[in-house]
Amino acid sequence: MTDQLKMDGGKSGGPVECLGITFPSEEARREHFSKLLAEKLKDPSFRALEGFPEGTDEAILGLSDPPYFSACPNPFLGDFIKCYGSPYEQLTPHIKEPFAADVSEGKNDPIYNAHSYHTKVPHRAIMRYILHYTQPGEIIYDGFCGTGMTGVAAQMCGNRAAVEALGFRVDSSGIIYEAHQEEGRSVWKPFSKLGIRRAILNDIAPAATFIAYNYNSPADVFAFAREARTSLSKVISECGWMYQTLHAPSAEKITDGLHHLQKEGRPDLSNIAAIGQINYTVWSDAFNCNECAGELVFWDVAVDEKVGAVRDKFDCPHCSATLTKRSIERAFVTQVDPSTNQTFKQAKQSPVLINYSVGKKRYEKKPDSVDLAIVEKIEKSKIENWHPTDRMMEGREARRNDSIGITHVHQFYTKRNLSVLASLRHHIDSSEMAAQLLCLVGDQLPRASKMHKIAVSRLNTNLSKTAGILAGTLYVPSNQIEYSVLKMISFRIADVSSYLGKRDQTTRQIVFTGSSTNTLIPNDSLDYIFIDPPFGANISYSELNFLWEAWLGVFTNINEEAVQNKGHGKTLNHYRILMTECFREAYRKLKPGRWMTVEFSNTQASVWNSIQTSLQEAGFVVANVAALDKKQGSFKAVTTTTAVKQDLVISAYKPNGGLEARFLGSGGGIESVWDFVTTHLGYLPVTKIKVDGLEYISERDPRIIFDRMVAWFVRHNFPVPLSSQEFQDGLRVRFPDRDGMVFLPEQVTEYDRKRSQVAQAPQMEMFVADERSAIDWLIDFLKKRPSTYQELHPDFMSQLGVGWKKHESRPELSALLEDNFLRYGASGDVPSQIHGYLSTNFKDIRGLEKHDPRLKAKAKDRWYVPDPSKAKDLEQKRERTLLKEFETYKSATKRQLKESRLEVLRTGFKTAWAAKDYKTIIGIAEKLPDQTLQEDEKLLLWYDQALTRTEADA
Repeated sequence: MTDQLKMDGGKSGGPVECLGITFPSEEARREHFSKLLAEKLKDPSFRALEGFPEGTDEAILGLSDPPYFSACPNPFLGDFIKCYGSPYEQLTPHIKEPFAADVSEGKNDPIYNAHSYHTKVPHRAIMRYILHYTQPGEIIYDGFCGTGMTGVAAQMCGNRAAVEALGFRVDSSGIIYEAHQEEGRSVWKPFSKLGIRRAILNDIAPAATFIAYNYNSPADVFAFAREARTSLSKVISECGWMYQTLHAPSAEKITDGLHHLQKEGRPDLSNIAAIGQINYTVWSDAFNCNECAGELVFWDVAVDEKVGAVRDKFDCPHCSATLTKRSIERAFVTQVDPSTNQTFKQAKQSPVLINYSVGKKRYEKKPDSVDLAIVEKIEKSKIENWHPTDRMMEGREARRNDSIGITHVHQFYTKRNLSVLASLRHHIDSSEMAAQLLCLVGDQLPRASKMHKIAVSRLNTNLSKTAGILAGTLYVPSNQIEYSVLKMISFRIADVSSYLGKRDQTTRQIVFTGSSTNTLIPNDSLDYIFIDPPFGANISYSELNFLWEAWLGVFTNINEEAVQNKGHGKTLNHYRILMTECFREAYRKLKPGRWMTVEFSNTQASVWNSIQTSLQEAGFVVANVAALDKKQGSFKAVTTTTAVKQDLVISAYKPNGGLEARFLGSGGGIESVWDFVTTHLGYLPVTKIKVDGLEYISERDPRIIFDRMVAWFVRHNFPVPLSSQEFQDGLRVRFPDRDGMVFLPEQVTEYDRKRSQVAQAPQMEMFVADERSAIDWLIDFLKKRPSTYQELHPDFMSQLGVGWKKHESRPELSALLEDNFLRYGASGDVPSQIHGYLSTNFKDIRGLEKHDPRLKAKAKDRWYVPDPSKAKDLEQKRERTLLKEFETYKSATKRQLKESRLEVLRTGFKTAWAAKDYKTIIGIAEKLPDQTLQEDEKLLLWYDQALTRTEADA
């Protein structure tokens, strides 16, 4: 990088206080902390921290504004927490119930739209979580901060208008109230307090943290607008001629224009004719006919502008052969790249349509000879200002355009737009608003590139023809829009000014760049964590950010990037290991008894299980899963039928220190089971309200509670002291049950009160995907309707649909019934469960005694759910059968285990764990298909812990 940006971070003014130190000016503050950071950068151990970005000391310092922003790990975090935080006090009461409501917030907001990025959570949505979990002055952390919306939300919690816009009420003392529906009316109850929260924001991507810094730094809106317009005017004086076009020119004016362009220097067509200002130019790829080798422009032969469609078949204009896009080959041009002085071969393109304005009216035209001459003059000129020319990084996405000759950063732009970007980058360097203005450059990069699509389907309408870029990819289309960067900058200045006018001008959040696996944040120091991490292979952030980071001169360290990426050799297992380390670090920093919210957006069950397993391995306990609707689908969410339409939000807590101490003190005995359950139930929501009543709280399901308890014991390397049936029996004795959910005695009163206000009990949703869920479905079905095999079979088979796991053997209904249920054979009295069902649903046998022959005849061969005393014997019998089959898996080949029974694997892994036979767990796991292991949370937990214990014992 030939010139480094000089960060300012705000107005110069008088004395300022920073981390308890008073400085005479902002310049003095910056100089003091920059010297400290410069010294730290010389320390090899500091540069060896996980995720340390790639960049020179000069580039990192030039981008940073310490202590508030560092383009590397931040050595001032401890000072920030000491200045603004509070120490952990075990006796301090804190809210225990999770935020359980679903959230829906749109993206059409000036703040949200001020700066663009690949993914964002609206700050208004995050505000709801922050207000629920924190109080003013508390410290929030986001380790995958992206553009820093968590920081924006934290400071907007002190803005009365912003809080009231969420539907809350704020009284004169700053107490915030939310509406609760009780007995058909709204009751306003206090739940939080108005006031700014402090945020620590981190991301491994320098592009993200730089935007986050600008979002979370005070700036003078008038100074920004003034400096931005000044810089823009300088760029226009240098490059404005490039976007001129003649309006309705005569042949004479065309000749005058061509003559004018032959002169040295910057031409100005307004001196010779009426001109328009170009809004955008459409470019189209050139191809060669496979029959006659004649050159053709794709737009001219394939696009039907009247219909608004691209033809599948079209004729060659030279030989009339019928062609398709697949049958023709690209035309290439070989030339010397003036930016690198290297010869390169690139796909040939031609301008085919110009959209321009004269005053406020828009026009369209095909490029004339003057337009083509301007393009030629630009191509022959040299860009005087610095611009990045880096080779695109390794990666399938980053190098997807190598085949068409787009191999370096600058080649993603036309020469015209690249000239403007370089000019803008040059002129903002000396501005007092340099940081905010540099974000203007970054905001233009995607839409200013060759990736900008035209909406062919809108050609015959009055709608906008610009379609933006394809999110999550560096795809370059055959028909593309070269949008005027000058126009885009002008629009963006207004967007950013609108945001800057809304935020407070004093709060400084702290932003840094590095891996979330090691953050230099003290233990037990954070009050709340909100994160929206990368999810599997959804987006290759480092590859997409490369275009932006090339302009910044500091790049993502991909070694610690938590993604799946085949091009970088990162599998789902690599992703899970990194996420586990990130969650362990979050667990270390979070105060006991406090909450972490994890937003999840991925269509794959394997990634969902990786997140859940990683959370549990780190020590967190999941208490609630809710929905977050951002009201605008990503490309995958919109076009993929299996996509998740709403993001899921996981609420997990770090158990308080008392539970941990009691568990270790008791040695993991049976009393520890009930201590965990009692503590865990206290963290769960008592009710969840939906439009038509109460929602079933799945985390209160006895089976889910058992899974959480097992994970807790496994993480602490203790054998689980109770079987599933023993656990269920203990729950019934110790805790009240309502509508299939378990509560603490003190919670039941509130639930009963809410339940009495709705007509129908909440219903549990059942999805049959494997043997265990098939058994659960049968339990639910037979409890309500004891049935014969013939009656049950059609309903059961209808559940075994497309949702069944690929590598799971499909069980026979008869085997499931024999192993898990009882059948009445007409000997003895009719069981109460069958008697109750028949008496309720068949008029002719109502009131009959249990030994009545007519009732017995109707009850014969009906299957029913055994009572607890007999269920335990059945469970033991079934477990022996499963373990017998598990023995055959030990000698089975990988091919033979292509399909298996999850219940056999789960039972076998659990038994092997209790015997500390980690070798068996690892051996069988390595023979299973990846999908079998990765898509089952329980198997993944046993396997990961077995690996951990094996490594610890080595």
